[in-house]
Amino acid sequence: MCIVLFTTTHPDYALILVDNRDEYILRPTSRPHWWSHGTSGRQVLSARDLQRAEKGTWLGITDDGLLAVLTNYREVTVDDTKHPVHGVKSRGGMVTAWLGGLPDEGITDGVHRLVKDGGVKGVGGFSMVCSKLRKKSQGIAIVSNRCGGVDDVPIVGKERGEIWGLSNAAFDASGTGEEWPKIKLGKELLTELISESVSKKSGQEELIAGLFSVLSKDTLPHNDGNTSFVEYISQLKHSIFIPPIGDEVHRTAMNEAMAKGRAEWATDDQVAAEELAIEGRPDPSPSPMMGFETGLYGTQRQTVVLVDWDGNVTMVERALWDGNGNQVPQGEGDLKFQFKINGWDEDNSEAEVAEPAVNGVC
Repeated sequence: MCIVLFTTTHPDYALILVDNRDEYILRPTSRPHWWSHGTSGRQVLSARDLQRAEKGTWLGITDDGLLAVLTNYREVTVDDTKHPVHGVKSRGGMVTAWLGGLPDEGITDGVHRLVKDGGVKGVGGFSMVCSKLRKKSQGIAIVSNRCGGVDDVPIVGKERGEIWGLSNAAFDASGTGEEWPKIKLGKELLTELISESVSKKSGQEELIAGLFSVLSKDTLPHNDGNTSFVEYISQLKHSIFIPPIGDEVHRTAMNEAMAKGRAEWATDDQVAAEELAIEGRPDPSPSPMMGFETGLYGTQRQTVVLVDWDGNVTMVERALWDGNGNQVPQGEGDLKFQFKINGWDEDNSEAEVAEPAVNGVC
């Protein structure tokens, strides 16, 4: 159960965003790199999911500031045809659809393009954080497969000093619902970290290390061995970080993969695993998982994104496992990218957001 936390509370950054991708550890996934969007030709920075033929992504950013991060919505009614557990359309394809937006498109127009004419129907349950990063922001949209139109899409981030979290439940724009424990804890830890960072005037590297510490907070209740894997999935809402979990079948597949030794990172030119087997996820399903053995489930990748007031982006992805399920020592799987957003100073905002003072958290 993935988690994304994002905030506008740090005075030195227009946006800070952190993400854990929780997935079957052996699911083939490339490392982040620049690639050309097939429709727009825009340059995209992201890792790519090589399980599905779409080769989409869960988190990506373009050279001109389009940003999208996706989490799966864990559908619990397997016979709900309007909200399928496993959709015909790829969830990751929704991210690439946003990243291929029109050059002059604002947030509202971009959302309309995405959801009009049932554009999000037929996609397995998902929520997606999406924005066009500019110094004067139009906000951040939260699109889901439950959106029938623009009016169904909450827009946050128009004010400074706020923090949000999203996991595998529907986003509560009103903030009146009961938060999952991992979201509540994540927001508390992130708030504390930023407050400390500002008071100590910490540098960027120290801040990034702290953000990875937040993403690595493990409070998962212990499985006493009497709880099945499917039943244990419900406990994942209690922990930001998910250590490797699974039943005997998953452990056997993991051990067989690890026995092959260290693996090179997967690349985009390899054949998608979808062509070989049915996709499997720890969601309720009317039929057992078949085909591709995916090994244990847990936090596979961690990502930190910082955007400062000059439009400079720093993105660090940390891989925790190689393609054969071997654990990667902390930091050895880090890739860091830095670039400046093209068009950062363009005034495409509906309402001006003031840059904060530098002497405190807004």
